[in-house]
Amino acid sequence: MQGWAIWLTGIPGSGKSTLARIVVRGLRERHVYAQILSIEMIREVLTPRPDYSEKERDIVYGTLVFVAKLLTRNGVNVIIDATANRRKYREAARRRIRRFAEIYLKCPLEVCMKRERKRKRTFGAPTKIYLKAKTGASKTVPGLGAPYEEPLSAELVLDTALSRPNKCAEEIIRMILAKLG
Repeated sequence: MQGWAIWLTGIPGSGKSTLARIVVRGLRERHVYAQILSIEMIREVLTPRPDYSEKERDIVYGTLVFVAKLLTRNGVNVIIDATANRRKYREAARRRIRRFAEIYLKCPLEVCMKRERKRKRTFGAPTKIYLKAKTGASKTVPGLGAPYEEPLSAELVLDTALSRPNKCAEEIIRMILAKLG
């Protein structure tokens, strides 16, 4: 049986990595197994010194979609943990992966910036990105220096500024079990 893929998208600090891990644990408790596929895993191999250019993002996200497609085609359920600032990256996954859902973690920029300043674990993501964007050291941060294109047809939209992570994770799990499981 083919696996499914969900893509957790939102600007940095919206809760993608945190929710991916809570969802994996919640699914495991229900005997449903999934692999987290983070953009940082792909970047570490393809671009160990990323410049976050459009060209580099096309390569990295293209590879991410390819790997997710291979995994799902071989029966592995995948949770994609990646901002994907351009809609085209997520739409490519929708076209190529038969059982696919996009989950938009909507969160105000100010809340994401505050979270990013406080967080201790980054799950491999670069640190102090908003500070770098504010000081002009980086012009490629989605939501500040680079555009973030909100999904047009996400299967689920969660406001992570208003809902606790465990509540959001339960909503994601319910959606997975109802639509993909």
